[in-house]
Amino acid sequence: MAIANYFYNQTTRKYVAIFGTLFNQITIERVDDTGTTFQSAIVPISYAPFQKILARVQQDPNLNRQSAITLPRMSFEITGMTYDGERRIAVRHKIPKTLAEADSSKNYVYAGAPYNLDFSLYIMTKYQEDASKILEQIIPFFQPDFTVTAKMIENLPPIDVPIILNSVVNEELYEGDFTERRSILYTLNFTLKGMYYGPERTKKVIKFIDIGYSTSLDANAPVEESTETYVVNLANTQIGWADVESTDDWGIQTDYVNAHGNTSPVELDIFVSDTDLDSANTGPIDLEADGQIAVDDLD
Repeated sequence: MAIANYFYNQTTRKYVAIFGTLFNQITIERVDDTGTTFQSAIVPISYAPFQKILARVQQDPNLNRQSAITLPRMSFEITGMTYDGERRIAVRHKIPKTLAEADSSKNYVYAGAPYNLDFSLYIMTKYQEDASKILEQIIPFFQPDFTVTAKMIENLPPIDVPIILNSVVNEELYEGDFTERRSILYTLNFTLKGMYYGPERTKKVIKFIDIGYSTSLDANAPVEESTETYVVNLANTQIGWADVESTDDWGIQTDYVNAHGNTSPVELDIFVSDTDLDSANTGPIDLEADGQIAVDDLD
């Protein structure tokens, strides 16, 4: 089974890093009565539930220690994942990688599975003013979404990752009675619209096509007619197999061989009534004359 083949794209790890990086430079400043800044600090952030952070604060045996040493802090975590059927595309759609193998094979992955990742960002402070300073540095950028462009898979084009702010909840947490230390908690709930890609696959690049035709159902019957399709340059000169790459912008030519061994280039013309849509030539093509059939020269 293909599902049993091991692969790991580190997708969830990358989404966690993207989300945390958005908030790792939040700064608060405190000013005195004259408006002079006397303290400035970056608010620490970590991946953890808020209960763990508050437990570390509250377990300090020295109740006289300044709260500013541990608060304010921020933390975040993934709280859930749901499939997003509205963003689903054809599962057999192939996304080619930009780097080809040495033998001209082409690497690709199938279209990703769209999943919404629910994140919660916790802002924990001792003072309401500190919480407001942090909050006001975040919410103006989410209206309601903020889009990050990131490369999720090596040699695949970057994708847009929308992050939507759904809600903001405020509460005050107390341990013991109201004379004890309090912690102000803001919970910001986000939805990250991600894509999960499967394993990398490799396929050979089709460079030449030979087709034989026969009116007999016998597998050993001789070929009555055949076509050979190959790559040509701008001068209609055939290009060697080793020189054909999947990223080339060459044309193709098809030769038709009939039962008498006559060979001629095939030219495709498209007609509506008696009008040739591809050139000034008009009138239907005689498929028996000169060995021509309806195959385009790709102009």
